[in-house]
Amino acid sequence: MGRVRGELAVPFRRDYIGARLNDDLRGHNHHSRATMKTIATLLLLATAAGAQTGAVKAFTGATLIDGTDRAPVANATILVRDGRIVAAGPASAVQIPAGAARVPLDGKTVIPGIINAHGHVNSPADLRTYAAYGVTTVFSLGGEPASVFAARAAQSTPALDHARVFVAGPVLAPTTPDEARSQVAGVADQKVDIVKIRVDDNLGTTPKMSPEVYRAVIDEAHKRGLRVATHLFYLADAKSLLDAGSDFVAHSIRDADVDADVIAKLKRRNVCVSPTLMREVSTFVYESTPQFFSDSLFLTHANREWMTALEKPEAQRAMRASTSAQRYKVALEVAKRNLKRLADAGVPIAMGTDTGPNGRFQGYFELMELEQMVSAGLSPRQALNAATIDAARCMKLDRDLGTIEPGKWADFVVLDASPLANIANVRRIASVWIAGNRVVR
Repeated sequence: MGRVRGELAVPFRRDYIGARLNDDLRGHNHHSRATMKTIATLLLLATAAGAQTGAVKAFTGATLIDGTDRAPVANATILVRDGRIVAAGPASAVQIPAGAARVPLDGKTVIPGIINAHGHVNSPADLRTYAAYGVTTVFSLGGEPASVFAARAAQSTPALDHARVFVAGPVLAPTTPDEARSQVAGVADQKVDIVKIRVDDNLGTTPKMSPEVYRAVIDEAHKRGLRVATHLFYLADAKSLLDAGSDFVAHSIRDADVDADVIAKLKRRNVCVSPTLMREVSTFVYESTPQFFSDSLFLTHANREWMTALEKPEAQRAMRASTSAQRYKVALEVAKRNLKRLADAGVPIAMGTDTGPNGRFQGYFELMELEQMVSAGLSPRQALNAATIDAARCMKLDRDLGTIEPGKWADFVVLDASPLANIANVRRIASVWIAGNRVVR
């Protein structure tokens, strides 16, 4: 029987155990030694289940940044039962029940778990990498294997100790309206959380999905109750996609400054934008060996095969000579200007990174993304909100995630210092908790 820090990894239902006992008793007038052993085992499990049911953990002494508009709360207490928060607030206002397991966090700062609204999960192992850096939820926008779908199906449990995942399935690439509707039907059958399309010509090097095709995708998805996330690059495409009903802009507009027209279109339906600034960084940063390659926090979970390939002199020469790398370097600055203008205009921003492909390091890049957002002009609180409550709202997860409030999953990050004082403090991770379970880091 696996255990998670002294708790049963799989909760036993006492009604089930009682039924098993009754079955055993009815089936044996004279109990064999094996039967009596079975009954004894079930009684032990029933006792353990009774002891664990309703067990409470009390996290005490930290400064709480709960993800709402409320000011940070010093000397806060967070109570967790069965993976969910039952109370959170000043110690003077939260009564700790007798027998609760106490987790002292004096001198620390607690923030909600980071939500990545645009990542890519290639295997269940990635969910542990994300979690190690405080990224407790990932909305994977395309390409997930069956094993990741299975991880999603099994994540609504108080025993969870890795990042949550939501999926888009295959990124759709139809060439006709009929293909569009057929492909949407296919991912709908897979029970995806969102539909993903690309409307981009990769700086003029590949064909771009036509308006009649993406309109068919969006129309069919909406008929089936599914939202559509769109990869885009150009301002003109953003306007056309928004007119067609796109529900989520999965990258920055990077060819031109946003104008009042596109801002109005975004605000009309409260469409969220995911900046993915680190996606741009990844296109040129390896023209030399980046400084973060020597950061111990990065190295703890870095993909060493990627690092070896990216450190090769010939690879770095090729990136320095790449026309597209230099154009994306300029695009990053456009994206940062646009992020600031959109945020100032009240367009909802959901932190995203496009991590998962080669060279886009999961978990660590999300922390760098927050720093990039602040360097673009957002306040630390705006950046943090974009990675917590705003991302949860944008991805329709805010009933369960995004803040540290009663009723929500107990997903949070314990830091050694406040990110509101300096956003770089998101790197100073003391511990990560998912459903109230400590993540192995």
